[in-house]
Amino acid sequence: MDEKTILLVEDNPDDEELILLSLEESRVKNKVVVVHDGAEALDYLFCTGQYSDRDPDQLPEVVLLDLKLPKLDGHQVLERIRAHPRTRLLPVVILTSSDTEKDIVRSYERGANSYVRKPLDFGEFSEAIKQLGLYWVIMNVSASGPGQ
Repeated sequence: MDEKTILLVEDNPDDEELILLSLEESRVKNKVVVVHDGAEALDYLFCTGQYSDRDPDQLPEVVLLDLKLPKLDGHQVLERIRAHPRTRLLPVVILTSSDTEKDIVRSYERGANSYVRKPLDFGEFSEAIKQLGLYWVIMNVSASGPGQ
């Protein structure tokens, strides 16, 4: 079986670095693919653009999705993920700085599996990422959809 991949959709380089470091410190050894905007996330998931040679049957174990992204925002990415039969069951965790009720409700209405607000405190942020990695990659059992 192929290694379980985490897809991180994050445009902030500081948050990206902290997330990758926190996953490493928690001993989550999975490959992390990082994309920096919503369009690139969809290219990766649907094997288009620069990812056209990627195997479409190799979906990530989980998508860590920021909401505030260039090109397409996280809500638009989530809608596209849920609209496609091959990706509709893919676990998506919203990982964002937004704590507005509108964003929370909209994310769950569009099919997010979890909504995690990025803590402002460095230590809390690091711990939150460690827990996310351990749960979604180690403990969670994902449903298999078509092509998985």
